[in-house]
Amino acid sequence: IMDQFINYQEFNSNTVDRWVAEGWEWGNAINMDEYIKAQKGDYDIKLTPVKFVPHKWIGNVKNKKVLGLASGGAQQMPIFAALGADVTVLDYSDAQLSSEREFANKAGYDIDIIKADMSQPLPFTDESFDLIFHPVSNIFVEKVLPIWQECYRILKNGGSLLSGLDIGINYVFDDDEERIVFTLPFNPLKNKEHLDELIKYDGGMQFSHTIDEQVGGQLEAGFTLKAIYSDTNGEGNLHEHNIPSFVATWSVK
Repeated sequence: IMDQFINYQEFNSNTVDRWVAEGWEWGNAINMDEYIKAQKGDYDIKLTPVKFVPHKWIGNVKNKKVLGLASGGAQQMPIFAALGADVTVLDYSDAQLSSEREFANKAGYDIDIIKADMSQPLPFTDESFDLIFHPVSNIFVEKVLPIWQECYRILKNGGSLLSGLDIGINYVFDDDEERIVFTLPFNPLKNKEHLDELIKYDGGMQFSHTIDEQVGGQLEAGFTLKAIYSDTNGEGNLHEHNIPSFVATWSVK
């Protein structure tokens, strides 16, 4: 059974396309009112499910080159476009990229739209971007260090990497988030029980990552950590008990 998931990224890309068609929360574009408000500097943007990113993390992005990494769906990039940034989005989901195209056409801004897999070398030259915005998405990738190395390479000196990161706790519980049933690391390519669980709940191929990989990996790639906050799932038992399951980081090259 593992063999059919060797190219798990393609499987994930098709899964996300289907989720978007089914009304997935992270596949719904912002509305035009939010875009117009953002043009006046009034905006909210998320890396993780609940909390908004502090505006000082973003700074003045007018005429800056901003990459939305695995950030398709027209939720974040329209905000950056409204703030005057020169925007690029990279995602492997056709449905998410098509939302970006539709919204940009409607709002009348240019966006570079790139279909690619972030677990592979990124199709950009060194020091191409001033800011990379990377919402929770590397849960769909087995190894994250290569992503941090590529982010470091394509950022300009002084550039920022803003990331939403899972810290693993979501992967140990049963569906009601009441009993601890799985051992970490959660890796469906190596553990049949993990694979069965994901197939049962249509979760795509997902992987747990540690703080060592998520934050330590950025430091290892050369980044300096500027700020960090934790966040919850936004719903469910862990959220109701205010147990953090994500962190957001602001790192600088």
